[in-house]
Amino acid sequence: MVEGSDVRPAVKEQIESLGAKFIDVPYETDEERECAEGVGGYARPMPASWMQRQAAAVHERARLADIIITTALIPGRKAPVLLSAETVAQMKPGSVVIDLAAAQGGNCPLTVADEVVVAHGVTLVGHTNLPALVAADASALYARNLLDFMKLLFDKDGTLSINLEDDIVAACLMCRDGQVVRKNG
Repeated sequence: MVEGSDVRPAVKEQIESLGAKFIDVPYETDEERECAEGVGGYARPMPASWMQRQAAAVHERARLADIIITTALIPGRKAPVLLSAETVAQMKPGSVVIDLAAAQGGNCPLTVADEVVVAHGVTLVGHTNLPALVAADASALYARNLLDFMKLLFDKDGTLSINLEDDIVAACLMCRDGQVVRKNG
């Protein structure tokens, strides 16, 4: 099961649209709701009472998780702690935490920036520039996908041959013979 949580109410729909279950931590005060709305897409620091309720909800789910990815940041501040050392200690051995907030102190106090450490049998990944580590793989994967797509468009002799019976080709075809055949949106 994939679950996601965020303090910002607008993110609930985004999480659910990807097929994940939203971990809801209800707001009990107007102050909590206002902080969650934030400015410029970023939440403001939440009151301690909400953070305690959120920590309890995360703790229960984290104990059962195989992989946890944390991303919470507040501009100009240290990253908020979402996953306590006590919670990590109760996680299943072999679980993995990917802490994408490691450069700002991490969402887990056990995270070490730019290192992969094991604590209580749980691997904590604290890479601070994860995209740079996968650039070559991402480029190779993209190139392979393009090659495979092009193979769908050309026959063995290299002649353009658009097979409208192929689901992938049909889904990508926008125009044919000067006519729009598919409109996005």
